[in-house]
Amino acid sequence: MIAATPDHVLPCTPDTVVWGFLGPGVRPALRIRPGETVRIDTVNPVGVPLPPDEARAFFDGHGIPVEGAVAEMLEIMRTVPKDVGPHILTGPVRVEGALPGDVLGVEILGISPRLPAYGVNFTRPGAGSLPGLPKAPWLKVMRHDLARGTARFSDRIGIPLAPFMGTMGVAPTRKVSSVPPGPFGGNIDLKDLRPGAILYLPVQVEGADFFVGDGHAAQGHGEANLTGLETSMTGVFRFQLHKARAVRWPMAETADHYIAMGLDADLNTAAELAVSQSVAVLEHFGELEAEDAYALASMAVDFEITQLVDGVKGVHGRIPKRLLAGCPRAAAPRWGPLP
Repeated sequence: MIAATPDHVLPCTPDTVVWGFLGPGVRPALRIRPGETVRIDTVNPVGVPLPPDEARAFFDGHGIPVEGAVAEMLEIMRTVPKDVGPHILTGPVRVEGALPGDVLGVEILGISPRLPAYGVNFTRPGAGSLPGLPKAPWLKVMRHDLARGTARFSDRIGIPLAPFMGTMGVAPTRKVSSVPPGPFGGNIDLKDLRPGAILYLPVQVEGADFFVGDGHAAQGHGEANLTGLETSMTGVFRFQLHKARAVRWPMAETADHYIAMGLDADLNTAAELAVSQSVAVLEHFGELEAEDAYALASMAVDFEITQLVDGVKGVHGRIPKRLLAGCPRAAAPRWGPLP
């Protein structure tokens, strides 16, 4: 259940964001204790022209009022230095007691588009999973009908809204672009990370330092043309700290599935990592030998492409929780990160 009043509120201002990177040593935007909830505002500039005057003309030209999240975005674009990546990320949120070797559990309590509610899909030549298809930069702006829960793609096609945060990560041990995901999480683009899900991130630095942004109002697995429906979002999260866990890669769970992820520049290697992680999950929670867990993964786990377009590709295995319903270690509604 979403806390009626979160323990903390983190607005999106020039003092509470970074633009284009994740890294250690950034001054915390907020300090919290494990178990606390935080409402976090974000803005998403992907597809918006970068010079502030052109950005203002972009919104005027599309009939989008310069208020709310749009006004915040323009102020950030005017005052915050942009690094190599395109994403504006709110944070970091520093978690008391978090140390390398721990796992930060990020429970997603709520995600909703911010007003004025619109989204952008953008691609360009040389980008996406078919880099030769676009002959020129291509962009579509879509207003959201929040009452109907759709974005209007055309007169005959409406896209169902299914909001999630494309980027959620802890600080890596060195500064990196916000584009490729890694063991720290980051630009995972896993659309299952909707309200009710928990993302497990291996802590890399003291305090964990959690960053969030890159809201998507809708996205297909793969994010084929480079972007989803890029939208400024508000999220509500509960942060739990799991001490001394031997977890090397992000993992997640929903009410119905445990999700094991593989991330690598080579899609085959990403798939191998996702299968290996899934086997480890089945070994532990099913109390199985490795060969039995491998067979079970082959017969009952769906492996899907998370995204293809961020340099480091993603594959995830969706392990049905009902599969292990009779196993004592999997009896609880929440399985938690591997021990």
